[in-house]
Amino acid sequence: MHVMIIGAGTGGLALAHGLRRAGIGCTVFERDRTRGGGLQGYRVGIDHDGSRALSRLLPPELFDTFVATCARTPDHFTMYTEKYKEVLSLSGFARASEDGAGAERSVSRMTLRQVLLTGLEDLVRFDKAFTHYGRNPDGTVTAHFEDGTSATGDVLVGADGTNSRVRRQYLPHAELKDAGITAIGGKVPLTDITRTLLTDKTVDGVNLFLAPGGYSLILHVMRFPWDENGAPRSGIGATDADLIKNWPGLQFDNTRDYIMLGISGATRNLPADIHERDGAGLCELFRELTRTWDARLRALVDLVDPSTCFPIRIRTSVPVEQWPSSNITLIGDAIHTMTPGRGVGANTALRDALLLCRNLTAVRDGRMPLVPAVRDYETQMIDYGFDAVRKSLEQMDGNAPVHKPVLGRAVLAAMRTGMRLVNHLPPVKRKMAASMQAYRGQDRDA
Repeated sequence: MHVMIIGAGTGGLALAHGLRRAGIGCTVFERDRTRGGGLQGYRVGIDHDGSRALSRLLPPELFDTFVATCARTPDHFTMYTEKYKEVLSLSGFARASEDGAGAERSVSRMTLRQVLLTGLEDLVRFDKAFTHYGRNPDGTVTAHFEDGTSATGDVLVGADGTNSRVRRQYLPHAELKDAGITAIGGKVPLTDITRTLLTDKTVDGVNLFLAPGGYSLILHVMRFPWDENGAPRSGIGATDADLIKNWPGLQFDNTRDYIMLGISGATRNLPADIHERDGAGLCELFRELTRTWDARLRALVDLVDPSTCFPIRIRTSVPVEQWPSSNITLIGDAIHTMTPGRGVGANTALRDALLLCRNLTAVRDGRMPLVPAVRDYETQMIDYGFDAVRKSLEQMDGNAPVHKPVLGRAVLAAMRTGMRLVNHLPPVKRKMAASMQAYRGQDRDA
């Protein structure tokens, strides 16, 4: 059995590691031209499900490298007004699971990609933009690429993201819809000067600032275990300097300590040309949207590097009924794109990779025929994947009342009152934090 994986994203590369460890042949085809290609420099949260999946798919030494290269783990989730006034703060998110594998982790997408590419150098084919596939009389599948080449295998896995070409051909009825939310993301270097604009709690947590008009700003501080010259350093977290020093992916990584800022709002309330603006134009809009906010937040926005500023149209998959299974399947955003509202997109892709790897291993061992194994994977994935899609949309829906001109202010005021009340009730706070951790996989076996 040989598996062809289209896309070298988080799910596709994790699956490749799992298949290699299981002794199953596979090849990954990636459209980026080089290992360092693509915009991969922003934060992704890996929850307990994601950490457990990685611990089971990656070789032990590479999982240790993943842990060692993560940024400092955020322990707090805090919500503020746009005037930098705290309304609710939950903690305990840095706690590891009993088995030691599960933990809430914060990592740069570029760093995670370099970790996952390590050890797969002989399996990944770069500069291979997939165009379409064809079925062969012997049951195999042939994948075709823009450069005129092709490859044939027994299984084809679409791991090519939200705009998946595999999905478009295989499930042309599977649709994406606009969530009605647009965001602007940008980065500010973490320096002695920018550090003064933050509190200790904002440095050590994930922070959400809620403002009138339905606008929200998410702020993460990313502190890595290596300095601006790439040399290992201590004091950031549980790191292994030798692993980092000898990690081959470091030479391809562009990550240095930074503050990530992302503002979002209902698309209808934003300029129609937002997706045509360059970095400078987006920074100008960012400043306009926060002109009445706290001076420290405005100062941070003023320091956003225009070259890091980009717009994001938030889209989400429309759930589909289960389709007839075959030796073609999909994982991650290729089938269940979700909003970043609950921060579980990458983790759901990792859960897909682990489940699919287990089922293909059962095929290798003769415990399951191929198509039933794929169907079993798809049955479970459709259930938990589209459940995550629905729940994430609840958090980022441009039609929600909070985005309306008059009603929105009343809704925001009620939300803030409720959060302030909870903030003064420690038992309720602990229960809320526990429910968030349970949702994000801390107490569930992946």
